Amino acid sequence: MSKKTILGVDGAPVSRRRFLQVSAGVVAAGSAGTLAMPHVAKAQGTGLVALVHTQAAGDNGPIDSMIASLKTLSEEKGFPIRTIYAQDSATFPSIFQSLADAGAEVIAGTFNEVAEPIKAMAPDYPNTRFIQIFGDPFDPVMDNVVTVSYDYYLGCYLSGMFAAKISTTGQIGYIGGVSLPPLNADLNAMKVAAAAVGADKTVTGAFAGSFQDPAKGHEIATQMYQDGIDYIQTDAAATDTGIIQAANEGEGRMVSAISPEQYKLGPTTVAALVALDFGQSLYNEVSNAIGADFKAGHLSTGIGTGVVDFVLSPVWLEQGPADLVAKAKEVWPEIEKARADIISGALEVPFNTEL
Repeated sequence: MSKKTILGVDGAPVSRRRFLQVSAGVVAAGSAGTLAMPHVAKAQGTGLVALVHTQAAGDNGPIDSMIASLKTLSEEKGFPIRTIYAQDSATFPSIFQSLADAGAEVIAGTFNEVAEPIKAMAPDYPNTRFIQIFGDPFDPVMDNVVTVSYDYYLGCYLSGMFAAKISTTGQIGYIGGVSLPPLNADLNAMKVAAAAVGADKTVTGAFAGSFQDPAKGHEIATQMYQDGIDYIQTDAAATDTGIIQAANEGEGRMVSAISPEQYKLGPTTVAALVALDFGQSLYNEVSNAIGADFKAGHLSTGIGTGVVDFVLSPVWLEQGPADLVAKAKEVWPEIEKARADIISGALEVPFNTEL
């Protein structure tokens, strides 16, 4: 089948014969299941499934979760996998094309930045199914592409409600990675929830400018805590590590994070999670992609799906400050009712992306 020329972000054509280069732009991890060679060997009907992640592993969050879940699924189903860290957007076209040329059955890519490479390539590789984790719908829909978004703002509403009820100062913080429409909506949902609890409750938002800058997260969180905020919702992937470290450096400080892997980083401070189980989401979508009933299109994933939720940390319930734990248990039935109302439609949370 004739294939059109794929252009890099600099406008230069990418050779069809060019295999994946392991360079500064493409960092291959050394663990089992990762790409550790300078090219992708031609698949021989083996059902290769690849994950191209645009943030580094070791984040105790989304990327680690996806890699672990993909390994689990590959062991269950018996297919080979590759996980590739694509740091430089200039390499995205060549990475995707190398994998598709190698006969990959499924290629999953992470976040908004992989949308254009997938749109450019998917029509030329109809036998490869593409998954974009955390992306907007494609218009028109492509027959071999699934895009997945997450109604994380619904969990942030519950976090804002919980924070407003448990905070001793009434001052709540939010730290996102980058100001993007979905993250703006997360912050706004917290503000709406806190205001519904009481007009004296305030939510202060900030963005670190990166999803991979723990030092910046630590700097912003430290200032927030010093200003009287005692509860911060994280929304910043690997940057979250610095936020949790700042919480650990003072008394009465709380964090609502994103992943159970973060419990161990702050057993007495990580009180809750607006949990977004990227690993479970990838597991679900790869299972769909390798199945006989594959459905292309867009999936919006919200509360009650097993992927997005707001939960208390069982570690914090055992090790957290006794007075705060007692207060959390006292108000939790109200949070559960609000959660049920969101699922039923009785409570509508606005999706507001304007700051």
